[in-house]
Amino acid sequence: VLNAMLKEVCTALLEADVNIKLVKQLRENVNYTEMDPVIIASEGVEKFKNENFEIIIVDTSGRHKQEDSLFEEMLQVANAIQPDNIVYVMDASIGQACEAQAKAFKDKVDVASVIVTKLDGHAKGGGALSAVAATKSPIIFIGTGEHIDDFEPFKTQPFISKLLGMGDIEGLIDKVNELKLDDNEALIEKLKHGQFTLRDMYEQFQNIMKMGPFSQILGMIPGFGTDFMSKGNEQESMARLKKLMTIMDSMNDQELDSTDGAKVFSKQPGRIQRVARGSGVSTRDVQELLTQYTKFAQMVKKMGGIKGLFKGGMAGLQSMMRQFQQGAAGNMKGMMGFNNM
Repeated sequence: VLNAMLKEVCTALLEADVNIKLVKQLRENVNYTEMDPVIIASEGVEKFKNENFEIIIVDTSGRHKQEDSLFEEMLQVANAIQPDNIVYVMDASIGQACEAQAKAFKDKVDVASVIVTKLDGHAKGGGALSAVAATKSPIIFIGTGEHIDDFEPFKTQPFISKLLGMGDIEGLIDKVNELKLDDNEALIEKLKHGQFTLRDMYEQFQNIMKMGPFSQILGMIPGFGTDFMSKGNEQESMARLKKLMTIMDSMNDQELDSTDGAKVFSKQPGRIQRVARGSGVSTRDVQELLTQYTKFAQMVKKMGGIKGLFKGGMAGLQSMMRQFQQGAAGNMKGMMGFNNM
């Protein structure tokens, strides 16, 4: 409904970022004469108001809390245009420094909301919580990549669930439903009994590659998000996923179809050495795969023991996981005092 409404709203974007490098990049396509961001912002807003634009977004240059002149400039821009809503765009990759940076912004201008970017790399998002505490302002959007579909509305429960290493099962199910996979119900039937094999994991890895963006999907899987993505960028993580699939390609049917695949290997360690030789990796790599599998299989087993969890197929599972994540997120928010999220 909101998207439909916004399509009917006349919106303008005013670029008040006078970063010299950016200006040079834009020079071929944009004629410009003014270099004072305060004048650009005030005159631009006045022009767009006269042209009956209903939403005017003013983009200013990035700045650091140690850059006093730029902070003074930001205050002058705010005073000149008197915005209805000041949005603080935060770089999640700076980690816990987010808190001091956010506080510096809040001390200068009245930050009304926060957008967190660069959550697709090493950043786990803990700094976002600090920013919320420092600004006492809600997060409205998060950025998990460079494309428009990587810019998404912020949802508290999935965010905190992933932060705690619990993944985002609800979001993952949404993605699976979008694919309209034929074996959804067959997988649900196995999950209902708490069963999850290495072959199931292999097939889900195949599905993950169809879902994209990779980092966003991987972050939804319990035991994979922060551990997997923190070791490198998205391309490296995709290579690691393919490596895990190569390891499973060297397993036999008994190993792939056992409902307790890790135990099969622990009882006969020679299997690990055989798989390692067949896939051209070290035994440690095979053991790492089994560790990741065990984490996910244990969660599936717990889910299978919850009465009524899988009633209604995917819709029932999604509803139950929403309640589960809301409870976990609520406890987290209560303990840390981040109720503004």
